Amino acid sequence: MEAMAGDKFLQKFRLYETRSKFYLIGRDKTRTLWRVLKIDRMEPTELEIEEDHTSYTENECQELLWRIHEGNRLTGGLKFVTKCYGIVGFIKFLGPYYMVLITRRRKVGTICGHEIYSVGKSELIAIPSPIVWPNVAYSRDENRYKRLLCSVDLSKDFFFSYSYNIMRSLQKNITDKNTGQVVYETMFVWNEFLSRAIRNHLKNTTWTVALIHGFFKQSKLSVAGKEFWLTLIARRSRHFAGTRFLKRGVNEKGRVANDVETEQIVFEDTPDEIPHQISSVVQHRGSIPLIWFQETSRLNIRPDIILKPDVDYKTTRLHFENLALRYGNPIIILNLIKTREKKPRESLLRAEFAKAIHYINKGLPDDKRLKFLHMDLSKLSRRKGTNVLSLLNKVASDVLDLTDFLHCEITTSKYEDASSGQGAVANSGDIESIQDQNLCATKLVPLLLQKGVLRTNCIDCLDRTNVAQFAYGLAAVGRQLHVLQLNETPTIELHAPLADDLMDFYERMGDTLAIQYGGSAAHNKIFCEQRGQWKAATQSQEFLRTLQRYYSNAYTDPEKQDSINVFLGHFQPQEGKPALWKLDSDQHYNIGRQGTLTEETGSRSFIKRSLSDGNILCDNTGGPVSDCNVGKNNTSSDLLPMQPLEDIREPSDSAPEISIEPNPCSSTNYSTLSGRHSISEERQNYLRRLGYPELHSSNFLDLDLLSSSGNSCEEEIYERSSLINSPMDVVSIESTTSYSEQGHNDEQGRDDTDLSRSSSQMSDIRDYSDRFAHWVDGGGMLCY
Repeated sequence: MEAMAGDKFLQKFRLYETRSKFYLIGRDKTRTLWRVLKIDRMEPTELEIEEDHTSYTENECQELLWRIHEGNRLTGGLKFVTKCYGIVGFIKFLGPYYMVLITRRRKVGTICGHEIYSVGKSELIAIPSPIVWPNVAYSRDENRYKRLLCSVDLSKDFFFSYSYNIMRSLQKNITDKNTGQVVYETMFVWNEFLSRAIRNHLKNTTWTVALIHGFFKQSKLSVAGKEFWLTLIARRSRHFAGTRFLKRGVNEKGRVANDVETEQIVFEDTPDEIPHQISSVVQHRGSIPLIWFQETSRLNIRPDIILKPDVDYKTTRLHFENLALRYGNPIIILNLIKTREKKPRESLLRAEFAKAIHYINKGLPDDKRLKFLHMDLSKLSRRKGTNVLSLLNKVASDVLDLTDFLHCEITTSKYEDASSGQGAVANSGDIESIQDQNLCATKLVPLLLQKGVLRTNCIDCLDRTNVAQFAYGLAAVGRQLHVLQLNETPTIELHAPLADDLMDFYERMGDTLAIQYGGSAAHNKIFCEQRGQWKAATQSQEFLRTLQRYYSNAYTDPEKQDSINVFLGHFQPQEGKPALWKLDSDQHYNIGRQGTLTEETGSRSFIKRSLSDGNILCDNTGGPVSDCNVGKNNTSSDLLPMQPLEDIREPSDSAPEISIEPNPCSSTNYSTLSGRHSISEERQNYLRRLGYPELHSSNFLDLDLLSSSGNSCEEEIYERSSLINSPMDVVSIESTTSYSEQGHNDEQGRDDTDLSRSSSQMSDIRDYSDRFAHWVDGGGMLCY
């Protein structure tokens, strides 16, 4: 956000009205700065806003209000309406404009001295005076649109900050200079559309707050007798946002459904709330980036999966280009869906997804290739003697070796010039904080930056994905605490008290995200088993959540989707055009701007339905990409550019075409990686200072395609002819391995010597990685 000076952010507001105008009086936290915003009430259908640029004292502001009251005494004078904590935005349906205000807030955390709030209550207020209301303002359609907007409950899982750009990760805040209106245009600001009118008119963000939808939790924990703060943030993308069966896969712009960025921040506990060091790690979840659908059905709890072929996998490629722009390389994909089923559903998407990754990778140099890992988590969780969390933790450790995480030192100094007027994140590495009404400049100096990201998905990106994200968070928190010198070792055992605390964080996040997208809390069977909970109680809980999710998907999701479309501005009503609720699901994807959905388009009306469960259906304009097409290299060599450590860039996270700012932290002497898998000398020195042993190069994940073709289902063997066109026909399957903690081999005809691991080998992560790299060099595919 933009700021006026130091702590000069308007945080508290009072709304007054006369018959002809609204007066919004805003003040800062210290009550030293008062501002006035005027909104005309005599215009029935247009929005006219005027900002008074004068900075008032409290007494001057009271005198101004008294003069306004006296000047309007004949028409009722000046009346108090409500107190509030920021403007969410303005919206128009068929008649007048409305203003959305935050009328109650609750502090939920602090990051580097910046307070984070959740929305406690909001209010919708009509702008025009009743004497000039148009007739349409009283219409049934107008009232229904108002109910749709208000059904997006801002008091549930929406949060904001006046002084910290909470819509961006800590690393992006450090390395990206952009503030003010630019940050509102990012993919995680849900009121970008609602606040657009006032921001464009005033050319500032002084009066509005940027709302983030997702999850925020911060608590004080302890390890080895030392206290620290752990913050878990989930940011849900506003692009292609919606409910489970109405938003699936990827759209034509490369934006996926259920796109959520998860950030885990750790810092030591200090009396002034500004730590000396801080660490952050980011991971990502999102729907499988193929064009696929599931039509809502009240008769079928598991509707058909409909896959539309995408020539050259353009939308899939766009999605990964955007990920590379947001996070850099490598992009590591952890795919958790099923490999074999009695009736092929997930397995069909799994085969097509692997085929897409293989096709995209064929046109990329080795150091820019996507890293694809497949793990049938459902099958592994049923396998006796296999600890799924331990298995995922080993995967997470290897991924962290590739991506690293953010580690910063923090220095605080007094501001000499309090009138300079800096932003919340004014310059790279400079984050302003206010303590005891003194102006302080908090500078973050990065010692280590995260490069690349782990992208996890299952079919819904809810239940299995959340388990995998917890395992990654547990592996990361051990390293974070170690570099912050709060723990002697870089690992946290699964049965440690801290692991239970972290599991509670991720379980709550998983439930929250699942309710938002799926309509019920998450299925936490693996977490319950880890805690040793009674199996019968767990099963009854899972059954009830399944019923709740089915009811939400079948009966309430269509209206919920309409509400989201109205809130985000994807649908803008217009007189003479069909109302939103009169359009069927196919039309939702094929209509234009006025009285239409503005952003998300697709081709549902061209899709042929099938009544058989699990069939994969294609557009009549073409079939799936054939093997001969895979061999053609149509992929740009500039796809997914590598970002060396000495030139870290933090581009826009919304669109690939937005220019990338150079790294302001380039003064840090990071060395370019000398080879595809080598570790820089600077990196080695950094790890030695932290007490890590000598590291060797690893080929972990360095494959064109890492997928499975050898695992058979533990139930009946599926008819193999249905997968003739899968990537198994493209990639050699001469060797296959199982990444099982117990070294269990559930397929006949395999050599146990080649597949199994002894307990001592699995406990030694470095030995495991070297052996893994040796196997990778030999070719083949990987399945967990």
